[in-house]
Amino acid sequence: MNRSQFGVKERDQLYRLMISQLFYDGHQNLAVTLANLTKAHPACPPSDRLLRVVGLGLKVEEAEQGFQPRSEATPGPGIDLEFETDIQTISPEAAQYETCYVTAHKGPCRCATFNNNGQLIATGSEDASIKILDVERMLAKCATSADILAQETPQQQMENHPVIRTLYDHNGEVTCLDFHPFNQILVSGSRDYSVKFFEFSKPSVKKACKNIQEAAEVRCLSFHPSGDFLLVGTQHPTLRLYDVKTFQCFVSSNPNDQHEGPITAVKYSQNGNLYVTSSKDGNIKIWDGVSNKCVNAFVRAHEGNEVCSVVFSRNSKYVLSCGKDSLVKLWELSTSRCLIAYTGAGATGKQEHRTQAIFNHTEDYVFFPDEKTTSLCCWDSRNADRQRLLSLGHNGVVRCIAHSPIAPAFVSCSDDYRARFWYRKMDTE
Repeated sequence: MNRSQFGVKERDQLYRLMISQLFYDGHQNLAVTLANLTKAHPACPPSDRLLRVVGLGLKVEEAEQGFQPRSEATPGPGIDLEFETDIQTISPEAAQYETCYVTAHKGPCRCATFNNNGQLIATGSEDASIKILDVERMLAKCATSADILAQETPQQQMENHPVIRTLYDHNGEVTCLDFHPFNQILVSGSRDYSVKFFEFSKPSVKKACKNIQEAAEVRCLSFHPSGDFLLVGTQHPTLRLYDVKTFQCFVSSNPNDQHEGPITAVKYSQNGNLYVTSSKDGNIKIWDGVSNKCVNAFVRAHEGNEVCSVVFSRNSKYVLSCGKDSLVKLWELSTSRCLIAYTGAGATGKQEHRTQAIFNHTEDYVFFPDEKTTSLCCWDSRNADRQRLLSLGHNGVVRCIAHSPIAPAFVSCSDDYRARFWYRKMDTE
């Protein structure tokens, strides 16, 4: 039975069971307060029926879902506040990560993304270049002593180098990147008004195999989970949807669906049924992935400030957003409300540049870089408890962070021209 099938009668019964359980456990003051608030009539007698009902319900839920012990290596089901109340987090908080590798562009590093299996990272820069890095090679380099690395021949250095491709085909800053869900294709957007497709399976590739010429600076993009469609957000308020094979462009049939300012972020849900956009106009919009129509909107989501990033939870029930108010918010789609606000960032000064709020790979934690301190803020995703800070070691503003979908690893990109790869090694004991 889902939440929509529960009515007023069931909720009243729940409150009566809670009151009876509180009386039974000796919490008279709490029981009386709740009884007064809910206007419980007739009076509720002491009973531990709620405890027994919860015990039976948990056994049924466990049997239905199939209990599987989680490990640090398996992402698990992700955040679901409809069922979870007390989850033991076993994935590492931000402070337990360390830098494993650093790569440098010739200009400020502005964007990064992981591919679906977490084996590759792409970074883009203001210098118009794109790098593709191999995660296994970065980890191997980190684990190898300096003495052994010094003994490598030039051929071995080339074969083991983490940067496996460097792509040059843009004439302006690379603003956004996304890997095709299945094929060895990387798509990039730029301030040069273009979207380019790179087929990087060949080692010699430098230039794009296809490109889309846009009418404005490209700010964000997202592949459909099937890989057949691509959403593109630009400096213009109208969102575009492209057929990847024909490059035919689609927009919503209702002009009122569109934002009123440049689009800052766009992201499909994992099943492709929905996608979410944010804009400089301060609003977040939820769109139907089939009809291409706006089905919900969170107006003035960050008190009218520019919304910088939006991303779905794995189960598509929630959207995580951040804005230039330095607040991170978790929105519940079924009730159209902000469920949790993650606070504490931005205490040392107003945020000036866009950045992202992200989940870690298990969705146990929320990460967000604090602009003024160049440290990474971390919260428990379920109760918003603030965890220890992680100093990101950059000498400039951190403009982008991206987390691996499958492992305790993330990349941070900064105006200091560098992209840092961070990893938390799993216990071997």
